[in-house]
Amino acid sequence: MSEPHSHSHLWPGVPLALFSAALFGATPPLSKLLLNSVSPFMLAGLLYLGAGIGLALYRLLRGKQAAAGEAQLAARDFPWLALAIGMGGILAPALLMFGLSLNTASSSALLLNLEGLATMAIAWLVYRENVDRRLLVGAFAILAGAVLLSWQGEGVAFNLGALLVAGACLAWGLDNNFTRKISATDPVVIAMLKGLVAGAANVGLALAAGASFPAVSIVAATAAVGFLGIGVSLVMFILALRHLGTARTGAYYSLAPFIGALLAIVMLGDAVTFKLALAGLLMGIGLWLHLSERHDHEHDHEALDHEHSHVHDEHHQHDHDGPVSEPHSHWHRHAPMRHRHPHYPDLHHRHGHG
Repeated sequence: MSEPHSHSHLWPGVPLALFSAALFGATPPLSKLLLNSVSPFMLAGLLYLGAGIGLALYRLLRGKQAAAGEAQLAARDFPWLALAIGMGGILAPALLMFGLSLNTASSSALLLNLEGLATMAIAWLVYRENVDRRLLVGAFAILAGAVLLSWQGEGVAFNLGALLVAGACLAWGLDNNFTRKISATDPVVIAMLKGLVAGAANVGLALAAGASFPAVSIVAATAAVGFLGIGVSLVMFILALRHLGTARTGAYYSLAPFIGALLAIVMLGDAVTFKLALAGLLMGIGLWLHLSERHDHEHDHEALDHEHSHVHDEHHQHDHDGPVSEPHSHWHRHAPMRHRHPHYPDLHHRHGHG
């Protein structure tokens, strides 16, 4: 049975992933302006705290309206949240900072591209997200562009520092996949808790290492960058996970270094180079391959009971005791159905393929 869809299968997942990458990509050039006044560990902590506190204020202002529109974290979600925060908010930044202290900057920049590869590999190999040759080529074109962009004429140094940086990327890849497990719940709360816990941990490490708090104006500027570049970006990333799955979201997110490089040209006066143009071409090819994907086949939906934010579309046909606003969230049941339309591995399309 085929049913009409009211919007493109690209919406809203792809724009969310791209805007998330754009905000995160803007963070390095902005942070570079702040590094003259604050140590790297303290900067990381203040960025995360800015994200956590900013999102906490936003959540507080919205109150009951926010709670009604999104599923809230339940007891079964907290182990996944703890794993995500532990891996991505505490272990990965610590491994990265220690790795950077033992490795060259050029080698570390190249190795940081392993995060995208780790995210996609775990999604494909462990969680069995659907992938075909087109997606693989597109993903590796984007990653090749990112590698080229971060290449500074030197190779990867094989030492303890490089191993620690690679470990940080693996931890972030696990974080992204663990976060997908709870992506049906309120993304603001997830990102808020990540920011507060990771921020407190990194500020604590900075203080233990002998760093001190910078001037109030620098703290405020760093918090603002963190709120947008980490907080709002992470909220969009989680929403994209909900609609696209982890592998596709990770591929789009790998565009962040290119966006950051373009902003550095505008903000910091960096030169336009042949390497940047070639990296942009590779990433553009990869982006086109992903945007032009049309995964369309007849598929079965098994009976499913869950809770998440939704509107009454073709996948959500159920009754309410009274009038409701959309989107809204409540526990609901999906009856078995079979139909055909373009789709991604979202909350309702995590089926196997022959």
